Amino acid sequence: MCSWCWAFKSTWHKVLKELPSHINVYYLLGGLAPDSDLPMPLDTQKYIQDNWLKIQKNIPGTEFNYDFWTLNEPKRSTYLSCRAVIAAKKQHPDFEALMTEGIQKAYYLNALNPSNEDTLINIAQDIGLNEDLFKEDLKSSEVNDLLLDQIHTTKTMPISGFPSLVLVKENNLERINIDYLNSNYIINQIIT
Repeated sequence: MCSWCWAFKSTWHKVLKELPSHINVYYLLGGLAPDSDLPMPLDTQKYIQDNWLKIQKNIPGTEFNYDFWTLNEPKRSTYLSCRAVIAAKKQHPDFEALMTEGIQKAYYLNALNPSNEDTLINIAQDIGLNEDLFKEDLKSSEVNDLLLDQIHTTKTMPISGFPSLVLVKENNLERINIDYLNSNYIINQIIT
């Protein structure tokens, strides 16, 4: 649900291809915005749309479907999407990335609202999850607790926003600087 994370996707995939096999990658969800059924304030909508424009100017090739803002009632609520990623991963670790990508494509390309449960259930169906188990897990206290734990963990890390990369080396946390257009810059920080 972070537009800068969406913009980082292509470079991140290049980084993943270059990482040495002994480096394990773990994803943590930052939460962003707690559950809310309230419509997103207009000033927040404008702020996000302005961010999309800024991203497209600075990171060529990043696509956004601006129809989202007229076809939906936007909500400043991302925890449900975060829980969807955790619920998907519970069924199999491979589903973590598939659900994340499904949410991003639904939101940024297809103008679907990932703050709505039905959007997330449709994504779960599309990627082959057990729908009943997904629905159950999406609302479970276990999945919510896992999300809250991840949010807490991110707050203890040397980061100030998302996306962020942190290298754990001999129990030390090292922040990795991001260049949205240069995967080598990132790789060089990790392997040196």
